[in-house]
Amino acid sequence: MDRRKAIKKQDMRARLFVALLAVLAMAPDGVKAQESDFGVWTSVSAEKDFGKKWSVGVEGEFRTRNNSRTSDRWSFGVDGSYKIVKGLKLSAGYTLLYDNNDEKITYHEDGTYNNWRPSYWGVRHRFNVSLTGSAKLGRFKFALRERWQYTYRPEKTTERYDFDNSWWEDDDVRSKGHNVLRSRLKVEYDIPKCKIEPYVSAEIYNSWALEKARYIVGADWKITKQHSVGMYYLYQDVNNDIDDDDPNEHVLGLSYKINL
Repeated sequence: MDRRKAIKKQDMRARLFVALLAVLAMAPDGVKAQESDFGVWTSVSAEKDFGKKWSVGVEGEFRTRNNSRTSDRWSFGVDGSYKIVKGLKLSAGYTLLYDNNDEKITYHEDGTYNNWRPSYWGVRHRFNVSLTGSAKLGRFKFALRERWQYTYRPEKTTERYDFDNSWWEDDDVRSKGHNVLRSRLKVEYDIPKCKIEPYVSAEIYNSWALEKARYIVGADWKITKQHSVGMYYLYQDVNNDIDDDDPNEHVLGLSYKINL
């Protein structure tokens, strides 16, 4: 009996979804088309130095999308770094990602609906190795970071709705691995007798072709010797992001960091 109720509830959800699609199909193009999304990214991190060369850090992050109405991602990462020489640092890290994947709709050749897979949560594993070179020029600090990043998504079974047969069925999402090279240039400015340090940065993602670019303007405020907070604006320009499947996006970022 419970199984029948569940199937009936899912069938009703599918019918409501079809009705919503019909309404959107009749909406003006200006209403349907949105070039850029908006989200909020928040993070909390901690870092511990071991001598003058070694350091270890952890970070937790939460992101939103869909004009900040939808939870997009939770993540937790650990990393370690080693100062090779003055101005040159090698680092490596791992991040566990828990993503809210977008719904997916497929169509027949005549334009009618074929299958609908609702949004679902899934895990990904991300590894990275970075080499960062930095130099100071007056009160400006320039840093160039080259990062190799590999992301692995395990296979997952979710559900999808078959419009032709009006029933729900299992949908296997295949495992996938993705390599990308991230190149970032960051410029910071040390304001005399001020605890606030502004910065700008530009980063591009390459995987045999340009995937996306990120541009950031922000500032960090060192509240005490150990505690600091940050705020930034990020614009993401997507060309062909096959890993995160991100949209063009405006982001408000907030961060808190503690040095142990």
